[in-house]
Amino acid sequence: MSKASSDAGDDEPETVQINLRLSEAFLADIDATWKEEGFNSRSEFLRYATRDAVKHPAFSREGWKQIAASEHDLRSGEAELVSRDEVRAMMGQGDDTE
Repeated sequence: MSKASSDAGDDEPETVQINLRLSEAFLADIDATWKEEGFNSRSEFLRYATRDAVKHPAFSREGWKQIAASEHDLRSGEAELVSRDEVRAMMGQGDDTE
């Protein structure tokens, strides 16, 4: 069930509270991530991640899985960091700069 927030200002969009079920292990990963990345709260991080997923739907679920696997490999020492240019080449974006 959702509940609209009554404390939103006139200029702010109305917010809705939702319930979300996650495993404890996944929630622990989320909590560690939002703190490491400098977000102010778990909610702020989840809104950002959700907004990013909605705004960039061409970035597939498979792409997110590959990022998660790569992150795991980096943290476990099984992989090395690559440069921005190497990532752009892997994604077929060439070497043009923005």
